[in-house]
Amino acid sequence: MHGLHPLLLLCCVAHSYGLGHEFRFASYYGDHMVLQRAPERAVLWGYGTNAAKVTITVLGIQQNTSHTVTVEKRIWRVTLDPMKPGGPYLLRAVQQSAEGVQVRNLTDVLFGDVWLCGGQSNMEMTLLQVMNASEELSDLTKYPTVRVFTAALEMSDMELTDLPRVELVWTLPSAGVLGGGNFTHFSAVCWLFGRYLYESRRHPVGLVESCWGGTPVEAWSSERALQTCGLAKPKHSFQNAGASWDNTVLWNAMIHPLLNMTIKGAIWYQGESNTEYHQDLYNCTFPAMIDDWRMAFHQGSGGQTSPVFPFGFVQLSTYIKRSLSDAFPNLRWHQTADYGFAPNPRMKNTFMAVSLDLGDEASPWGSIHPRYKQDVAHRLTLGARAVAYGEKGVSFQGPFPQAIRLQGEYINITYSEKVSVTKSHTAFEVCCSSSQRDHRNASFAWVRAPIVETSSNVVVLSTDKCSDEVAALRYAWRDWPCQLKACPVYSADHALPAAPFMLPVKS
Repeated sequence: MHGLHPLLLLCCVAHSYGLGHEFRFASYYGDHMVLQRAPERAVLWGYGTNAAKVTITVLGIQQNTSHTVTVEKRIWRVTLDPMKPGGPYLLRAVQQSAEGVQVRNLTDVLFGDVWLCGGQSNMEMTLLQVMNASEELSDLTKYPTVRVFTAALEMSDMELTDLPRVELVWTLPSAGVLGGGNFTHFSAVCWLFGRYLYESRRHPVGLVESCWGGTPVEAWSSERALQTCGLAKPKHSFQNAGASWDNTVLWNAMIHPLLNMTIKGAIWYQGESNTEYHQDLYNCTFPAMIDDWRMAFHQGSGGQTSPVFPFGFVQLSTYIKRSLSDAFPNLRWHQTADYGFAPNPRMKNTFMAVSLDLGDEASPWGSIHPRYKQDVAHRLTLGARAVAYGEKGVSFQGPFPQAIRLQGEYINITYSEKVSVTKSHTAFEVCCSSSQRDHRNASFAWVRAPIVETSSNVVVLSTDKCSDEVAALRYAWRDWPCQLKACPVYSADHALPAAPFMLPVKS
């Protein structure tokens, strides 16, 4: 293990929780951690001696409070009073039993907002792998109240109570932790999201990473969630890069153990694996996973985590230039439950970062891993500010059609906001058919509908290449639809790209 960061030497030791009835906190807790601030109440739990009394005391300049509980089935659990953001605090756990008095302390504890970061390899990419890595890594000491924690990569055939291993205990940001390797230590998207949130909100932020590259959504979903989409638990659900992923194995080992903690919300970057597996079901499995996580975290925290906690996600970027496959466009659409935008009636209290304009053909880790993670995190942060924190006047969605009208040989698209448009002959396409159902047929021919005119929030397309009725319209429906930050339609300030869509057209 020579050369490993000292923190990782500490973290790689497996937890045999409850072994010998040791009095301690559960594996998720540690010095330097962030607990959820008011109005929610943080939950603490751990292991002890049956029938013993455990007293938890929060010691700080602003507030001292205590709670006493009895150990049952070798578990103790305390729900703290609501705490204002700030710190540091010392949390002291004292067990009194026939064996005597035992004390365990957590030092330098802050109260702020706790966000869970999940997904696959694009969430795993570290600051070492992003654009301007050196600059990002040199700035870390400016954010001592943004703290990070990483669950180790583990699978289980049954739901676990505690994390079997911890890869990174709670720690302050440093170049060694956030830039210690490729696809390891800590997520760049998660870190940048937390950092941008701190810059906006000025409260401590706790970031919990639980993700694994090459994984399908089914591995992160409970059996009950998958059953709502008609999926049973097979022996091997998905094979990728030599690994076999059974359904639920990551839910069991890397999400279920976290359910007792109180969180503010979650962000998610996943879907590439599902372009090859159960692609057509993602419009069910992804929303079902969100619903199930919300229910489970709410119940696990004793009602402290919101039953509709905010959930942000990244709509897939690009993979293969000049690809004719519909896999990535279809998955992007299914990520929104086939609405094209978020939040929507099926996916309430969600927010989405569009990233199809961030293609990176020169990425050393393959074009499926674009390096422009600052843009991804910035777009996620805008969504969190608007949806999770209710900030007024924060634009977080790109333009989306409010109305599509066919007038002769032209289509008028009225957008939800003012737009900045670059004329394109290829971005928009129409399906020409007497049946509006035909546009869902992947083999059906689509023809280009060039942009011929624009105004503040209207784009006019020509349909003169359509020899039949115009049944449907689609936008950016390609794996790699445009060059870097150069898609045809953005918000008027050019901050946010329009999301892709496929919608019917009525005369």
